[in-house]
Order: sequence, then structure tokens, then C-alpha cells
Amino acid sequence: MDKLLPFTIKDLGKITNHRSGEIKFGEKMLTIPANTDPIAFLQASEAKYVLFGIPEDVGIRANYGRPGAESAWKSAIKSIANIQHNRFSKGSSIIVLGEVDVREEMAEAKNLDFKVMDDRLKLSKLVEKIDKEVSHIIFNIIKAGKTPIIIGGGHNNSYGNIKGAALAKGKPVNAINFDAHSDFRILEGRHSGNGFSYAYEEGFLKKYFVFGLHENYTSKSVLDIIKKSEERVRYNTYDSIKIRNEKQFYQEMVASHEFIKTDYYGIEIDLDAIPNIPSSAMTLSGFSIEELRQFVAFFGKHRHAAYLHICEGAPDLGEEKNNHLIGHLIGYLVTDFIKANQ
Repeated sequence: MDKLLPFTIKDLGKITNHRSGEIKFGEKMLTIPANTDPIAFLQASEAKYVLFGIPEDVGIRANYGRPGAESAWKSAIKSIANIQHNRFSKGSSIIVLGEVDVREEMAEAKNLDFKVMDDRLKLSKLVEKIDKEVSHIIFNIIKAGKTPIIIGGGHNNSYGNIKGAALAKGKPVNAINFDAHSDFRILEGRHSGNGFSYAYEEGFLKKYFVFGLHENYTSKSVLDIIKKSEERVRYNTYDSIKIRNEKQFYQEMVASHEFIKTDYYGIEIDLDAIPNIPSSAMTLSGFSIEELRQFVAFFGKHRHAAYLHICEGAPDLGEEKNNHLIGHLIGYLVTDFIKANQ
């Protein structure tokens, strides 16, 4: 894992707000000691969950989106470090691995214009480089018997998550995606809108369910592609559940879980499905935060839940005074997953 920037115990100390009579996650979470082989440490540790960040928005830029998702990891880890360690949730169950080193790719991407064809191709190539690093890290975490929790970056990283999990398990895996968009677009070069379609085409993704598609923002071509693959790719829509009341939220969770639970599956969360969350594709209409938390807990409690990925949140695009709130939200989702999964 050469392209990993390790998180140290000193880093945790800097972001943990110590208070008399309280114990915070930052005082109990584990980090990999200096001069220690990360894989050997993961294999030997009793902690079940491995937390790491992907501070990039290269895939979003390649998909014509608003940059800013690189800021989610920094906000999230600070919030997670200050969660109370208590009988409900214990920081000692988490190893903070660090972050993928994407500094080179980010620096190059900032000088590229997606409207220029040559630059668009360069952005896609940068996404491919990140894909390799993400899949390698995911592979090693799962092979060590741990459960990855991935934060930050664009939804392009779903590809690396799925590929890494499939290689570690030795067979294709399934995925459930809580998202306003399918991210199952044509294979036109890698970006944040086709992570799942690339994983599907390359044989790493077996079954895929999109939960809560927005009907107004899903193209006919994508719907046609899904229809041709309906034995393995299915969806429901936000509009049918929350606007027309044709379907019920809980029953739809049960139905989609029946579709994917036969094999290991990844839980993919795109924060642009929640109203007023600063992201590359911010929405005013969508599921509530409480429904999202219920979703994470519901799918996290099954033994086949292989990883949790929370992406597209962009604190830097929000109000300066309240940009810490996305970190708090991610902290809730992380602990909801762990409580259910244990």
C-alpha cells in the first residue's frame, strides 16, 4: 500500500477535543505504529473496522460536476474522533488507516478543463490511476479479515471498492446504492457517473440495486440499459416511494435486500440523495437523514455486508459556519453501520 498516507496517533491527538469525565473515539481508535507493516498489523488486530479516506474530486470533474468532495475526509475524521466512546459504540473497534495519496492526481486535475476533449481524456486516466490504488487497499483490508469504511471523494470510487472486494472474496460481489442517480452510464472513459457500469462490464459486480433514483434525472438510455439487464440490475425511484406513495420505504428495503443478500455486498451511500447537503449535485428534494440512517443500519446488520462507502459530500461547498455538519452526518452513518454490523 505504497500510495497510502498513514494516520498517526499524533494526528488523532490533534483533532480530539479532550474533556474531563469523557472518553472520545480519538482516545480509543487504533492507528498503525510507525515502521510496522500495515497488512500484518491489520491481520493481528482484534478491531473489525478499517476507516480510510479518499480526498479527491477528480472523477467528479471528469463528470462535469462541482469539485469539493475532497474536503469530506478531513471533516469526517475530526467529527468521528470526537464521538463518545461508550456502551453503545466503541472507538476501539476502529483502525484509522489514513488516506489514499491523491495529491499528484488532484494537482494535475485542477489544471484540466473537462470541456476540452484532450483534458477530459486526461481526467479519465487520472481516475483510472486512483481506481488501482483504491482497489488495492480494499483488497488488502478484506483479505486481512476486516470491514472497510471508506469516506470521501466522488462516486467513481465505487469501482475500486467493488473490484477490491471481488478480488478479495474470489468472486463477483453485489452492491446496493442509495443514490439519486444510477452511476450506470455508458463506458465512455472513467468518471463519477459510471463506476458501477464499469465494474459490471468487467465482471466484478454481479447484482446491483439502485435505491431511490430521481425520475427527472435518469436518462432514457440508462433506463434502457438497466431494462436489458433486469435479472442482475434493478432499481426503485424516490418519486414512487415518497411522492406518489406507490411503494413503502421499509418494504422497499426488504425487497432490495432480498435481491442482493445471497452474496457479499457493498453499501454505497451518495450524499446527494439528501436535500440541502452540499455536494457535486445538490438536491432540494430527497430522503430524510433519518431514512438514510435507517437504511445504513438495515443493510449493515447482515453478515454479507462487505463494506460501507460514503461519498460525494462536499463541506467546502456549504456555508462556512456550518461546514462541519457533513462530518457529523458521516459520523452518525459510520456508527449506525458499526452498531448494526456487530
